Amino acid sequence: MKPSIIGQLKRDRIFLLLLAPVLVYYVLFKYVPMFGIVISFMDYNLFKGLAGSPWVGLKYYRQFFENRDAFVIIKNTVLLGGYKLLFGFPAPIILALMLNELKGKIFKRFVQSVSYLPYFLSTVVVSSMIVMLLSPSTGWLNHMIQRMGFPAINFLQEAEWFRTIYVSSEIWQQAGWSSIIFLAAITTIDPQLYEAATVDGAGRLKQIWHVTLPGIATTVVIMFILQIGQVLEIGFEKVFLLSNVATYDTSDIISTYVYRVGLLQGGYSYGTAIDLFMGVIGFVLVYASNKLSRRYGETSLW
Repeated sequence: MKPSIIGQLKRDRIFLLLLAPVLVYYVLFKYVPMFGIVISFMDYNLFKGLAGSPWVGLKYYRQFFENRDAFVIIKNTVLLGGYKLLFGFPAPIILALMLNELKGKIFKRFVQSVSYLPYFLSTVVVSSMIVMLLSPSTGWLNHMIQRMGFPAINFLQEAEWFRTIYVSSEIWQQAGWSSIIFLAAITTIDPQLYEAATVDGAGRLKQIWHVTLPGIATTVVIMFILQIGQVLEIGFEKVFLLSNVATYDTSDIISTYVYRVGLLQGGYSYGTAIDLFMGVIGFVLVYASNKLSRRYGETSLW
């Protein structure tokens, strides 16, 4: 006899208790703030509140697209997110494959620990390290450049270097931690498949190509779909800490622009309209990529 709902809740109360903090987090910080999107259709006044602020429809959406800076901001966001996806997504997969090939347990654990550590550093600490490393006067990298006979480069003041610096630092900070899920997927592959491949004369590279990669393909596709939805959600903190007026041509993205016009200038409705538009675009990207994955493959989120 199937237990009642109350019986199921009593039976699984420990698991529900473990899940509770996650649910509270998403309710408070993801779902409750959704009610605030209505101010993007209002001329919101902080003192009048929602009841006293007049409705203006799509005024702020039109204002954003009529803004001459809109194209540059959207382009910077898309390019920065696209480069992060293009170069950052394969990095943990490659790292996981390399770690899986290591035979010495002690050395493997050491490499894993070293690769995980950057993830636990705060964004402020990482940004400070980048500033010190790339300093034209005291930076280690510029010292190496000058020793080779070239003039020092002020990396953080030249717009063309910003995307390279940001994407490289993200890969260094995230690759080790992100590789955990791919390592876990690799452990689920049947060892007999490797034995059969060895008997057939396949070397390590062919085993990776014909056994390991197909074995983690489902995990790779799901993670890729999730990453596509975050292409436009570039981390505000690092961009804000590393960018300056001299690099705005390549570093000014949606989140930093919303911070300036929404918080510093008090344009709450305008900033909310921009954020909501970007959220809709992110949803469309996830939906489209999931549909393509379901049509041409056997893996999808839903």
